[in-house]
Amino acid sequence: MRLLFALAALALGAATSAADKDELFVAKALTGKNSFTAGIEGPACDAAGDLYLVALKKATDIAKVTPDGKADVWVELPGKSTGNGIVFDKKGTMFVADYAGHNVLKIDPKTKKVEVFAHEPTMNQPNDLAIAPDGTLYASDPNWDKGTGQLWKVGTDGKVTKIASEMGTTNGIEVSPDGKTLYVNESVQRNVWAFPIKPDGTLGEKKLLKKFDDHGFDGMRCDADGNLYVTRYGKGTVVKLSPAGEILKEIDVLGKQPSNICFGGPDGRTAYVTEVEHRRVVQFRVDRPGLSWERWQKAK
Repeated sequence: MRLLFALAALALGAATSAADKDELFVAKALTGKNSFTAGIEGPACDAAGDLYLVALKKATDIAKVTPDGKADVWVELPGKSTGNGIVFDKKGTMFVADYAGHNVLKIDPKTKKVEVFAHEPTMNQPNDLAIAPDGTLYASDPNWDKGTGQLWKVGTDGKVTKIASEMGTTNGIEVSPDGKTLYVNESVQRNVWAFPIKPDGTLGEKKLLKKFDDHGFDGMRCDADGNLYVTRYGKGTVVKLSPAGEILKEIDVLGKQPSNICFGGPDGRTAYVTEVEHRRVVQFRVDRPGLSWERWQKAK
């Protein structure tokens, strides 16, 4: 009888542990406080679910973070290049918004060779990046001093084209799962816009997806169902929006200044958030995998 009780207790403990691991929408710290600089930004995960982000020890480095929260410098960017948003294409190539150099950088994940993929001197600063199913890149480009912004398309050949101007402070940017909609938020004006993407990659007339009355925005990413996760900078949350702009959930991320978000882990259902107040990464489990992870699976 004692053996049966012991086995039952072990089974219950295992079930509880599994449940804790899969507790949804509850943030936990992945790295320690002050483990990064105040420039912590740009998280993105590769096909294996490993996490990369900028500004570990200084503004010009890119770090790789293990699942247990160990962070090491993965690559040093050349010269004064300073990374912000990061995305991967289906082949595993990393693209980085270099706001100091007005570049989009291209990094080979095997050799860690860094190249300038696109350069546009009239950019204010390429801030965040999104990638369409065909590999086209989109870059947000805010002018923080003037409270304005614009958008750029970067073709697979590196050609840069301005596709929107006279906007507010464009920041977070993402492409819908079907590749037909570009989402862009304006941090100061607190708007989230949806643009139809035309066959040539340019944009149609924007429509307001959601307007908020308080707090700013930073990064945002879609899950596999097209729901949009938006960081609420100043409020300390990530809000989950449906493709129709309905608030589905709001997650406390343990610090007031979440800067960006991505999805990864072995099943694509771990959200990683860079948080500036405590200079660390927090994580929480979600119910559906991230869009980027799903694209990796289809590319295999």
